[in-house]
Amino acid sequence: MTRGPTLPAHRLPYLPKPLDAFNAAPGDEARVLLLHCLHSLRWSRRIADHRPYPDLDSLLAAADEAAYDLSPGDLSEALAGESLPELPEGTYSAAHMALSAAHAAYEAKFGHTFVIHLGDGHPDEVIDRILEGIRSRLTNDPEEERVLAADELRRLARERLGQLLGGAGQCPSAAPPWGATSHNGATPGR
Repeated sequence: MTRGPTLPAHRLPYLPKPLDAFNAAPGDEARVLLLHCLHSLRWSRRIADHRPYPDLDSLLAAADEAAYDLSPGDLSEALAGESLPELPEGTYSAAHMALSAAHAAYEAKFGHTFVIHLGDGHPDEVIDRILEGIRSRLTNDPEEERVLAADELRRLARERLGQLLGGAGQCPSAAPPWGATSHNGATPGR
């Protein structure tokens, strides 16, 4: 029995990994993308200017270091760009009212939006965790709260960068301007 000719191996088109695309992107595009992860011009310039990064861990370490070095003005700029975490669909209006009241008290005391890194918590616990965080942090003095807010921003930026450039998704409201793709080949989008 004779067999027909063997077909050449099928090769998938090369799709750059998100980190490779980030490393190769023009500086302005990289900085714009980074601003969606942390709203600090100085932080985004510092991260973009130190490219290329050999791996995601190196990028995240650099992002952490740059976040620790935020000046009070940089921190104020970053906090001004933040908003409260989104509440799960179906959250009762009473919960929205409680959150609005707690946030208003927080903002009146500290002069900026409350920021919290929620991590991988269960969606049903989001409102409780936010309210608990605001209420417990309202007892802080302004300097203590700035330190905590800076740490929460650092953690948020780290998570957003990991989601975006680790190929698992993207920063909220940020699509890579250079068309980076996730590991499954899909272009990240909102």
